Amino acid sequence: MLEIRSARKVFYKGQPDEKTALDGLSLKLATGEFGVVIGSNGAGKSSMLNAISGALVLDSGQVIINGDDVTGMPVHKRAMRLARVFQDPMKGTAASMTVAENMLLAELRSKKRTLRQGLNAKRLADYQERLSLLGLGLENRLDTRVELLSGGQRQSLSLIMAVGGQPELLLLDEHTAALDPRTADIVMRATVRAVDALKLTTLMVTHNMQHAVDFGHSVIMLDAGKLRLEITGEEKTKVTVPDLIGHFAVKTDRMLLAS
Repeated sequence: MLEIRSARKVFYKGQPDEKTALDGLSLKLATGEFGVVIGSNGAGKSSMLNAISGALVLDSGQVIINGDDVTGMPVHKRAMRLARVFQDPMKGTAASMTVAENMLLAELRSKKRTLRQGLNAKRLADYQERLSLLGLGLENRLDTRVELLSGGQRQSLSLIMAVGGQPELLLLDEHTAALDPRTADIVMRATVRAVDALKLTTLMVTHNMQHAVDFGHSVIMLDAGKLRLEITGEEKTKVTVPDLIGHFAVKTDRMLLAS
């Protein structure tokens, strides 16, 4: 479903601070698969998501979604096929608009429609039903401007908006990192329910090793812009946090010996 082929991106090429963000990165994600991406700062995780979404133009390589080469496709066109939830709760929503208005915009983003159909009773009832699953009371705040919500409520809304259009691909960019533990757990559980119910192909970047162990079908470890490790299937069900730390240490040692 998602395939990245030999993706390469170098920032400040030829300058003293030249930085290779993606170094021939290749990976595949099957339809309906939930992949969890880990790696240290600078490993290439955000660059990979930006390359998939179109926010980062590759120097070479390809991004394939559902068999279509979208490498040269602009961000606004890719947005009709994928959805992304960012770490910052302030992103992904329009602060001055109400909860209901934000959900309407998200619903229409992937459809060739205008706003003329508006917030009718059927839509509002649907929005209430979806928001009630979060247990945060947002179903009773449809007329509240998003800027008045807490960070956790806003991030939860971003998630519901992202999955509402049933995108071909869902990108989660450390979407629970800025939340308190209780709200992070609510958002993570809601994420799993949505991904499972809609069978969404999902790629989640996280620094939370426990989340990498507890959630998803595979763990993908990046380092220095390359795929260093992938754990799937039976091995994924048995992996522990110490295992992941150990794998990372071994990979790092091998790199040092090879350099």
